[in-house]
Amino acid sequence: MKRPGLDATDIRILSAVQQHGQLSKTKLAEIANISATPCWARLDRLKAAGFIRGYHADIALDRICDFTQVIVTLSLTHHRKADFDRFEAWVNAQSEITECVATGGGMDYVMKTVCPTLADFQMLMQAMLDAELGVDRYMTYITTRVVKAGRPNIARLASRPSL
Repeated sequence: MKRPGLDATDIRILSAVQQHGQLSKTKLAEIANISATPCWARLDRLKAAGFIRGYHADIALDRICDFTQVIVTLSLTHHRKADFDRFEAWVNAQSEITECVATGGGMDYVMKTVCPTLADFQMLMQAMLDAELGVDRYMTYITTRVVKAGRPNIARLASRPSL
């Protein structure tokens, strides 16, 4: 669904920021194919409207240290709002959990964890169980390599007609 108030130029600006992060006024205007001043005004408007949540670097963690990445799927015993809220609050407090999405279907959550060692990951899982969060079951998948990591193609998604 195309958001009201976004035109093709806004989409080009958002795509450029997503791909390159913070850019100079001149470079962003060049990519967006408009002059610098109106480009910067649009960027400010997009930021103020909440379309840009932040800027992040893609760090080559494997060049800095050894680590263990584990994907965890899990389901809770009960499915009350309070159960989900308590579990999600605990997840948000754990720096080793880098991503967590709630899912429909067989499992309630899929989490990505990054720990220094497998033993540290096991301590994280034990802490989760000790916190008595109502975890019914969980399955772990050791990541052996990243095949693809990327961002969605904003221009392509925004160009789809609404149903």
